[in-house]
Amino acid sequence: MNTERRAPLDRKRVADTALKLLNEVGLDGLSLRAIAKELDVKAPALYWHFKDKQALLDEMATEMYRRMIAGTALDPDDTWQERLRRTNLGLRASLLGYRDGAKVFSGSRFTGIEHAGQMEESLRLFTAAGFTLAQAVRATSTTYLYTLGFVTEEQGVEPLPGERREGYDVHERARLMADYPLSAQAGAEIFENYDQHFEEGLDLVITGIETRYRAP
Repeated sequence: MNTERRAPLDRKRVADTALKLLNEVGLDGLSLRAIAKELDVKAPALYWHFKDKQALLDEMATEMYRRMIAGTALDPDDTWQERLRRTNLGLRASLLGYRDGAKVFSGSRFTGIEHAGQMEESLRLFTAAGFTLAQAVRATSTTYLYTLGFVTEEQGVEPLPGERREGYDVHERARLMADYPLSAQAGAEIFENYDQHFEEGLDLVITGIETRYRAP
């Protein structure tokens, strides 16, 4: 007789399983039925916790955020520029840990208020540096949207680190676009060296924020 007890089926266990399965099948292949099979339960059992797939994605995004803030320590002595770099580098690293991570995160609604503590701390840092609340929100949300957009495009080429989709060979692209030499050369700037290009782009956004708001 098997006396092993399984963990109770709760929202966190379902979300953990969904995130694990996400790396195997991607967002398109993720379904409540597939998750139920992985958990060895009947699909209707999941509807006690999630009314539809979007509700599940909301919980998955929330769990991704919980894991991210657990691994991204904030320094209270950060400048506002350092805070933007630190939080967005941390966000990108977290999203890259999951196939289609940026797509799951984008547009999802947090199911708790775990984000409020870090958000409050950052807004206090910005307003203490001379930003109005509206400017602080614009600065943090703009860099956040830059990161989401960048990683969405990055994962369209490299779904997971070290994995590259067919059709994104830079040399083949350059050959096909030989009559457009600048566009051909631009391929290496678009589809390679993502770490470097992300940080360069983030610095451009931060410099723009500083120039626009003339913050100290």
